[in-house]
Amino acid sequence: MTKYHLGLSAYYHDSAAALVSEGRIIAAAQQERFRRKRHDSAFPSDAIKYFIDAAGIDLSDLTTVSYYENPSEKLGRTLSSFASAGPGGLNVFSHVLPEWVRWKARPTATLRREMAKLGRGDAPKNITFGSHNRSHAASAFLPSPYDSAAVLCVDGVGEWHTTTIWHGQDTKLELMNSVSYPHSLGLLYSAFTYFAGFKVDSGEYKLMGLAPYGTPKYVDKIRENLIELRSDGSFSLNMQYFEFLKGQRMVGEPFEQLFGKPKRDPESELTQDVCDLAASIQTVTQDAILGLARAARDMSGENRLCLAGGVALNCVANGVLARSGLFSEIWIQPAAGDAGCALGVALDQDAQHTNQRPKRLANHTDAMQGAYLGPAFSSAEITAFLDSSAAPYAILSDDDLSEQIAGYLAEGKVVGWFQGKMEFGPRALGARSIIGDARNAEMQKTMNLKIKFRESFRPFAPIVLAESAETYFNVTQNSPHMLIVSSVLEKWRTGTASRWVGVDQCSALDVTGYYAC
Repeated sequence: MTKYHLGLSAYYHDSAAALVSEGRIIAAAQQERFRRKRHDSAFPSDAIKYFIDAAGIDLSDLTTVSYYENPSEKLGRTLSSFASAGPGGLNVFSHVLPEWVRWKARPTATLRREMAKLGRGDAPKNITFGSHNRSHAASAFLPSPYDSAAVLCVDGVGEWHTTTIWHGQDTKLELMNSVSYPHSLGLLYSAFTYFAGFKVDSGEYKLMGLAPYGTPKYVDKIRENLIELRSDGSFSLNMQYFEFLKGQRMVGEPFEQLFGKPKRDPESELTQDVCDLAASIQTVTQDAILGLARAARDMSGENRLCLAGGVALNCVANGVLARSGLFSEIWIQPAAGDAGCALGVALDQDAQHTNQRPKRLANHTDAMQGAYLGPAFSSAEITAFLDSSAAPYAILSDDDLSEQIAGYLAEGKVVGWFQGKMEFGPRALGARSIIGDARNAEMQKTMNLKIKFRESFRPFAPIVLAESAETYFNVTQNSPHMLIVSSVLEKWRTGTASRWVGVDQCSALDVTGYYAC
C-alpha cells in the first residue's frame, strides 16, 4: 500500500501544506496563493483539497499527518516570555491566553476538526507534531543535492530555538548546536524592520531592498550596544533595547534614544538615514551569518552547506556567504520560511518510514522539481475560465507567442507570464511572473507603482540566457531558486546602475531556457 505523508504549517503566518510519498514530493503550496491574502495564517484547507484531489486519494489514505512544530513547547515558551516581561506583558497576555485556551492547547482536536470540514474522508487518528527547527532542517537537507552536508537554520523563533546547526547524513539529521530565545538574528532584523516603519514578518524584504541605497555607518553602534557576535559563531542580544518579550512592539524608547530618533511613521518620507540603518543591519546580519556558517563547517567537517529559516531568504547575505569561500557549494530551501516547514516535516516522516531521501527527477539537480509543486491548469481549463469571464484572448503558436511578447517588452509594456505548475515559496521563478524590459530605466518604477502598488525602490531581478549569466553578473555558483544575489559586472554599470545592484542567477524556464528571476 502506497504511503502518503501530509505536512502542515498553520496559524502564525505563511500557512502551507505538503504531500510526500515514498521518496517523491507530490505537491506543496501556500494557502495565500488560493485565497490571495498575503502571508495567510489560516488552516491550509484549499492547498490540502488540491493535493488530495490531484493525487486521487482521500484523507483516509494518508499514513501520517504532521504539524510542523510542538504547540505545547511553544506554549511553555510563550508563558515564560510573559512571565519574564513582568507587568509590562500583562495586557498582551490577556489577549493571547484565550487563543491558547480556545485551540492551541488542544491542537490535535483543532486539526482534526479542520480536516473534517474538507469533505475528503477521515484523516488518520494519529496526528504527530514535529519541532520547528528540525522541520526547517529537514526541508533544507533532505531535498538538497548532497548526501551529507552542514545544515544551518536561522529564524525568528520556533518553540525555543532561534538558530540551529545540524549535520545531515543520508536520511539522518544530528543537532550539533543552537541559540535559544530571546537571542535571535531574525528578531534583530525584524526590530530594525519595525523601527524603519515596515511591517514585521513581511517588511524585511523592504529593509533588504533599501540597504544598497545606504552607507553602513551604524555598524559599530549596533555591535557595541545591540548584539555581541562571538568568535565561535554564537551571539546574544542586549535585551534592554528590545520590547518583543512583552509582545506589543519590537523596540521602544531605549532603542530610539540609541539612534537619536523615533520609530519612523509608515506613511512618512523615506530618508537617507533610514537607508543607512538598513545598510548597517544588513552588514551586521551578514557578519553574523558568516560566523554561524564557519561554526557549522567546523562542527560538521563538511564543505557543503544547506540553509533554511526565514533569514535564509535574505538573498543578499546568501550572496556574501557564497562568495566567502567557506563552502564549495550552498543550497537553500526555496520556501525557507515557515511555509517550508510543512514540506520539512512531511519529508522527515517519509524518511523515517522508508529510510530514503526524496528522488531527484531528470533535469533537476535537487528534489524540489524546480519548486514547481503547486497547481497547474490545462489549456482547456484556461479557455473555459476565460470564456466564462467573457475575457478576450488569442491562442498563438510558441513561435508567434515569443515574437509577440518580445514586441510588447520592446515597446515598454509589462507582461503577466503564466505557465505550468505554481511555484512553492515567495520567489517568482517563471511560472507566475511579471516581466518587463530591464533596459528601460523607468521599468522598475512602473512595475512597482502601477502594478505592484508598492515602494518605487523595491528591486526586480533581470533575466538573461543561462549561458550568458557569467557575461553580465559576478556569479559564483548555480542558484536554481533565486536565493543568491550577485552584482552586475563593472563594465555593464552605467548611470544609476553604478550604485551596487542586486541580481540573481535563477532557475531555467521550461520553454525558453531563460533564467527566471
